[in-house]
Amino acid sequence: MTLKNRLFVLLLGLPLLLLAGLAGIALHLESEHYRQVLHERITTAVDLLAPELSSALSTGDRPALEALAGRLLDLEEIRAVGIRDATGTPRLELGRLREASLPTGEGGVRLDTDGRLWRLQAPLSAGAADHPAPAWLELDIDAMPLVLNHYRRLASAGLGLLVTGLLLWLIAYTTSRRLIAPVQAADQALARLASGDNPPPLTFSSPPELAGLAARVNALSAHLDHARDEVQRQIEQTTAELQESMETIEVQNIELDMAHRRALEANRIKSEFLANMSHEIRTPLNGIIGFCRLLGRSRLEPRQREWLDHVHRACDNLLMLVNDVLDFSKIEAGRLELEHVPLDMVTLVDEVLALQAPQAHLKDLQLLGLVYDDVPVALTGDPLRIRQVLTNLVNNAIKFTERGEITVRVMVEQAETGRVTLRVSVSDTGIGLSPENCQRLFQAFRQADPSHSREFGGTGLGLTICRQLVEQMGGEIGVESAPGKGSTFAFTLPLEGDEERERPPELQLAGETVLLDEPHPATRRALHHLLTRWGARVVDAGQRPAPASSPALLVAGIPDQALDATGIATWQRRLDAITCPALLLVNTSPLDLPLLAPPQGGEVLSKPLSRVALVEAVQRQLGGQQPATLPTPEDESEAGPLRLLVVDDTESNRLLLRELIRRPGLEVDLAASGEEALAMAQERHYALVLMDIRMPGMDGIETTRALRRLQGAWSHRPIIAVTAHVLEDERQRLLASGLDDVLIKPLDTHGLTELLQHHLDLPTLPPLETGDMPVERAEEDGELAVVDLTLGTRLAGGREPLARELLARLADSLPESKTAIREALEREDDEALLDAIHALNGACRYCGAPRLALIAETLETRLRSRGREGVTPLLDDLFAAMAGLRDWQTAQPSSTTKATASSASSVNDR
Repeated sequence: MTLKNRLFVLLLGLPLLLLAGLAGIALHLESEHYRQVLHERITTAVDLLAPELSSALSTGDRPALEALAGRLLDLEEIRAVGIRDATGTPRLELGRLREASLPTGEGGVRLDTDGRLWRLQAPLSAGAADHPAPAWLELDIDAMPLVLNHYRRLASAGLGLLVTGLLLWLIAYTTSRRLIAPVQAADQALARLASGDNPPPLTFSSPPELAGLAARVNALSAHLDHARDEVQRQIEQTTAELQESMETIEVQNIELDMAHRRALEANRIKSEFLANMSHEIRTPLNGIIGFCRLLGRSRLEPRQREWLDHVHRACDNLLMLVNDVLDFSKIEAGRLELEHVPLDMVTLVDEVLALQAPQAHLKDLQLLGLVYDDVPVALTGDPLRIRQVLTNLVNNAIKFTERGEITVRVMVEQAETGRVTLRVSVSDTGIGLSPENCQRLFQAFRQADPSHSREFGGTGLGLTICRQLVEQMGGEIGVESAPGKGSTFAFTLPLEGDEERERPPELQLAGETVLLDEPHPATRRALHHLLTRWGARVVDAGQRPAPASSPALLVAGIPDQALDATGIATWQRRLDAITCPALLLVNTSPLDLPLLAPPQGGEVLSKPLSRVALVEAVQRQLGGQQPATLPTPEDESEAGPLRLLVVDDTESNRLLLRELIRRPGLEVDLAASGEEALAMAQERHYALVLMDIRMPGMDGIETTRALRRLQGAWSHRPIIAVTAHVLEDERQRLLASGLDDVLIKPLDTHGLTELLQHHLDLPTLPPLETGDMPVERAEEDGELAVVDLTLGTRLAGGREPLARELLARLADSLPESKTAIREALEREDDEALLDAIHALNGACRYCGAPRLALIAETLETRLRSRGREGVTPLLDDLFAAMAGLRDWQTAQPSSTTKATASSASSVNDR
């Protein structure tokens, strides 16, 4: 409330309220006084006349009664007079009385003052003998004059209050103006002081209090003015000091920025150094591995072959270390880019377990992949990096586990619209970790125990790379472990996908009874769930099925203890006794599967078993329904031999691959380009494709993606990359692009046979027909020969005519290759130069030209790691080796020219 309103309340409101209260009290008291006076007048008059009325009533003197009643009626306030006996019969009535009942019993004068008309009733004694009972005198009294008199007094009081209020308002208004104006002036002066202005001095003479206020406001204004000047002076001084400090800080910032840039540059140089050194180390490593392969194809004593195996293993370990360092340097330098391509977690987990299976088989460890049903089929992410993380975790689990199992689980942790967060865990039953070791496990170059690097190998970079990759993909990684109780490494994986599209069942078995006998509990539960989800009625081996529902299929796991001769014989007798096909699961490599022959049909499969392989195996035995697709390789194998497709732009490579593969039961078609292979795939069905990567037009990756888009059987048809030069990161990139495996030129016949057996699910392949190995090789002078027919015949699968034909084709293509290399160098076209050298390297991989093959391999490695400047010193050696092979062809068939020593620099480069 403002001061003005308060003054009005004090000077106007309170006095008026007080006067109104006093007036009200006075009016009430006066009204009561007049009522009392009237009451007394009437009562006195009645008391005076009552005896005479009683006497006249007792004598029956009516005239006297009327005279006496008339005297009462003469009173101004009385309107009517009446006398009634005890029965209510009127004896006398002057005026018009209101109807009213007589009082009961005896009593005195009674006066009813309610309302405008009062009623007075007084008893009269009737002494006559005929009227012994008393009579009653009744008067109607008009109280309206009292009310009118009260209203007149009330109006007079209101008029007086109104006049008084006007006078008080004038007094309050005048007082407020005299008090409020100086206060408002002081307020405006203070507001101007607050805003930084200098108001004029205030001059108040009266009252004294306001004069004192004006003096204090003026003093405050002078003080603030002085303080403002002082602050301005201090500000100017502080600004000068701050300017000097800012100049000093700016100099320090420049120095810090220069130091920061130097640190960033040093970090960049370190990362580039690591990357370049990794490439530089891999260049001689590839040469060493190439020499090891060349030596491995020659005649060696057992002790020499053992030494060679040690060298090869050491090179593989060193190559793995270099790859880890390269990945670590890429991540630190921020040059690692993530892909966003479709992926399938079931296929990805199965591929990782299949690659790690040989190591697990050596320790008799069980590998199991569990992808829960709510994990969508269609997801988008970076399968290469996910596979890298999973591979590292599974490899570590195998490394630190001596017995038991390794389980990979994939489940949905959180689902949103268009985004699914998976939780991927890898559990083992290994040595476990202490809480202290768990805390430092994900640091670079740190292992749980310093002795682990000596006992198990490794650099301590793998988990650091995993952590950085998972974090870059938007997830988190952690570990739960206890010493002696195994470990569980888990990471979250945010991916793009539809959470409502769950994985549909791969088969419809329509209630078929399947007898399940799997000794490993986790595998048994997984198989039971899958078969039940596919619609089968699963009966455990401990239960006996009803006679009317004999099993349609036996799925049995053979324990490791039953793989000796006695165990195999026991299982064969058991198979002879069953009346249904059997799928036998053995935890060993495909080459070591036991020779068991179920009499009712069946297969022996290697663990870990991928879901696709299990689906196809069950479908072959039970014929479960699947969506309509193109005919499968299995269907074609029943009607005729399996047909394979070789895609390569080099004719000699196509011919050699056909000769290495072709045998009874296998036929090979050839395609010279990706476009031709795509056209052939739309017309015929192939069980497997061997795909060259670098080809003109559609390269191998584009062709593979086009084949996958054909849907049907091509969505899971094995497509194998065949290339002459691939590093580990490039291998992972090829696998993530839809290829199922990678073969390195020159092809090893044994390795090619294993690959065909694995991807075609064939227990054995007919052997290749080979002839005697010719002896035409380098002299024992420590140098590589221009031509080594022994090596060429071995690369050609033991066919000497084919080896000579491939050498001739290679020699005929050398002028064209030389021209392509020179033109690329003149145009400074690195891509064309890489294509030309890659084609030459691929052609040399299948021929017995070791010197040219080694130089081409070294050139391609240097070109990929160093660029065009890195290959210039070796071009003379390349052209010399090409000329040497041409000279050898010219001298045929009379002689074979041997190569001599190359220059010292060329030897050092090799």
